[in-house]
Amino acid sequence: MRSIWKGTIGFGLVNIPMKLYAAVQTSSLDLDMLDGRDHAHIKFLRINEHTRKEVPFDQIVKGYKYKDDNYVIIEESDFEAAAPEKTKTIEIESFVDIASVNPMFYENSYYVEPEAKSNKAYSLLVQVLKKSKKAGLARFVLRNTESLCIVHPVGKVLVVTRIRFQQQIVDTGGLKIEDNITINKKELDMGLALVNQYAEDFDVSKYEDTYQKKLLKLIEAKAKGKRPTIKKLKPRKEIEEDLYSQLMGSLNAKKGA
Repeated sequence: MRSIWKGTIGFGLVNIPMKLYAAVQTSSLDLDMLDGRDHAHIKFLRINEHTRKEVPFDQIVKGYKYKDDNYVIIEESDFEAAAPEKTKTIEIESFVDIASVNPMFYENSYYVEPEAKSNKAYSLLVQVLKKSKKAGLARFVLRNTESLCIVHPVGKVLVVTRIRFQQQIVDTGGLKIEDNITINKKELDMGLALVNQYAEDFDVSKYEDTYQKKLLKLIEAKAKGKRPTIKKLKPRKEIEEDLYSQLMGSLNAKKGA
């Protein structure tokens, strides 16, 4: 693996020299856009909407639309003036209960590899976070962008996970959700029983991206001149029963499985 960032993790007066490595990778197939007539690659041109002519790259500027069609042009110097101060330290500002971090905030994760001289401090932080069930909350600058992150253990490895800022989460106010629904005790107990019946320890290794595997198999078949069979999607049937009967039927079906 090749590291993508080198610096230190700091908490209190303790510094851990380390490197970051990408912890996730895409599993989707790389598909190109082609002309359906001759399979030539599609190329995108930057066109002036008024002249309909292509604009040279060195003539393109960036602008922010602030009112009607009025734009403020942003120069490179403006980006530099607003850029966060570059630092090579992930400074832990506080420790929070990891269970309190809503998964909606999670973005990319990175493995932390310590330098040999910091193995003991690294191991200490892993064990302390495990025992306390806490995560370090910090900021760091990656590719000129300041990110909020949590530092947390996965097994014996420290992981830095970038998290979103509050303003990136869309407010739920626009959703039409009825909040005056009465759930009686029998329905609630039956729902809990159904959850408990399906409950198991989380093991992501049991699951795989079957869609990408099937798509690749289909591509290989088409490359050999075969015509794949297309299955029609079947919508899930709605059961015309009351909620309690649906829950009872679900429990009985699980028992009989």
